[in-house]
Amino acid sequence: MSAAAVRVAGHFGEFLQGRIGPGGPVALVTLPCPVLAVTARHVPGPGLSVHGAGQMLLGPVRARRLLTALRCRLNGRVMLRATMPAGGGAGASTAALVALARLAGAATGPQALARACVATEGASDPLMFDMPERLLWASRRAVVLDRLPPLPALDVVGGFYGPHRRTEARDMDFPDIADLIAPWRAAAEAGDGPAVAALAAESARRTLALRGPEGDPTEALARATGAAGFAIAHTGSARALLFRRGDMPEDIAATLRRAGLRGTVRFEVGGKG
Repeated sequence: MSAAAVRVAGHFGEFLQGRIGPGGPVALVTLPCPVLAVTARHVPGPGLSVHGAGQMLLGPVRARRLLTALRCRLNGRVMLRATMPAGGGAGASTAALVALARLAGAATGPQALARACVATEGASDPLMFDMPERLLWASRRAVVLDRLPPLPALDVVGGFYGPHRRTEARDMDFPDIADLIAPWRAAAEAGDGPAVAALAAESARRTLALRGPEGDPTEALARATGAAGFAIAHTGSARALLFRRGDMPEDIAATLRRAGLRGTVRFEVGGKG
């Protein structure tokens, strides 16, 4: 029996993303975002049609490809709605696939669902896992490379800067971040939020230096607002400032808007053991 409606939370860029060694896989540590999500509703009927409220979240070809990979069937109308933009680096595409799988009643675990998502579009965020931020995730292979400690408590505020850009699965032009993994683990194990935020900023810095855009305001915003660090969507437009819990200025959303960020959000991560 298909579910009538589901909600799949997105993410807001990545704490870390890059190659694990110069010739290694592209891997990431996601920044979970509970306030952005894809919701999906199913109305039974003949055939299969997918409607995305003009957001181009999931076309019928990819929908059928996913269902075939999962050995599922779903007939009727699927209506998708995302509170994040496609190409924003906030997980709209993966969340739409996961929502479709759940509507179809796919009897599979998160690893198998991730493999089906990669088979469908070549890459996947780890949104099908309960604690995706605790995975070092090879996004083009649907492989958990390592399991990580819980995140320390951080307050996050961000928005979208510049044009949206969808992930290209064949794109391997990312900096090497192998040297950041052990320090990340140590900082998380110590509950050191500022150290985690600083490592996220270093990963973002490397990607911005390699891939642009030139003149990105995120690091300057972090300095000006007293943030402990910052994070970006390494192939999208999401930009986030990371604060110690309770340190975020009250008027910060206006500061981000003046710098050209759109669709501001704020939320908390970590601190739950």
